[in-house]
Amino acid sequence: MRIALIAPLPPEQSGIADYADAFQQALSQEGLEMILPFKNKRLGETAEQINTQMQGVHWQDVDLVHAELGGGRNGEFLALEWLARHYPLLPLSATVHDPERIIWRPLGWPDALGKYLPRRAHQALVLLCDPWTLARERRLAAKLTTLITLTALGASRLALRMRLPEGKVQQIAHGNQIITPQALPPLPPHGPLKLLYFGFIYRGKGIEDLIAALALLMAQRPAALVELTLAGGTAPEMTFANGPSYLDELKTQLQAAGLPVHMVRWQLDVPTAEIVPLIQSHHVLVLPYQESKKLAFLGQMRGTSGVLSWAAACGRSVISSDARSFAEEVSFNNGAVYPQGNTAALAALLLQLLDQPALLPQRSTSAEALGVARRWPNIAKQFGKLFSGLIQGKPNAPHL
Repeated sequence: MRIALIAPLPPEQSGIADYADAFQQALSQEGLEMILPFKNKRLGETAEQINTQMQGVHWQDVDLVHAELGGGRNGEFLALEWLARHYPLLPLSATVHDPERIIWRPLGWPDALGKYLPRRAHQALVLLCDPWTLARERRLAAKLTTLITLTALGASRLALRMRLPEGKVQQIAHGNQIITPQALPPLPPHGPLKLLYFGFIYRGKGIEDLIAALALLMAQRPAALVELTLAGGTAPEMTFANGPSYLDELKTQLQAAGLPVHMVRWQLDVPTAEIVPLIQSHHVLVLPYQESKKLAFLGQMRGTSGVLSWAAACGRSVISSDARSFAEEVSFNNGAVYPQGNTAALAALLLQLLDQPALLPQRSTSAEALGVARRWPNIAKQFGKLFSGLIQGKPNAPHL
């Protein structure tokens, strides 16, 4: 079985690139032959660029093409459109990382024009073009053999918004890295409650809410022993926001909150080899994401986060907002959820961990069990079974 993967890959810095790399390695180990036609070659963002790149690949030599869609990128979407037009009998599948939409922003000249417009003008253009963007998303979704999401909520929302029949969208959870039991150390010893924010650091991640909640906690419990690490990448390839330095804004907020200098530390641009020890040196991960008010005009983002996968793999629980599909991912007794933006509720959950320390090992045990169940070999078997079914009886011939 020869599977061509169209997706961003490292060294590109994005959560989807990391996912795609782990995905293709896991499927290769499962015995599938993975073809990476655009490895180290970023896909173009125009129909002309895509046409040139796609013509350079022998698509008749593969059994199925799978794409990773999301993260504000349009190249993979355009590539699938090209394949649906030129190879209509070739099975096409895609993991949609940001349901309920596929791409969220317009293609073609409106997208290209955006870089020259003031921010508000560009936002207005996106809204104006949205009926055409949505129609184009639905056309491609109808032509794909199947679509995959990482959560059940994402699957239901995507199917509803794209007007797809039952069974067209499948849910396969985010795969987890294998960390052997010997590498799963116990929780940090008795002492400060060690909190970790981990992920790309940019607007929409709600880090300012976490700082505000920590200030509330210290106002209510001045003698509390708490430490916070803010860790992760600072330059993701694609985000939905631009503007002044978010890092500088956070540092200013930390000073204004009056938190002790020793309480908060930064660990930026964490190398992959250091992710596991970083997570396991903390008691709990905090993901205070907020849903974008601007994106709300276009739909509801119901994806998940690769950080939740790392937490489970490392046997660590999570406190998260109810943004995206986080409530679903933290419904296995592996953490707690609070209403996004509600800093008092977040502070209360942190205080609960201080007052009921037994919750930490209970939730960590559940997180570890989830991590084992979702290890990449198990997820790869699910994809292998799905792809085998899609390929059977699907002849591959170009449309001339």
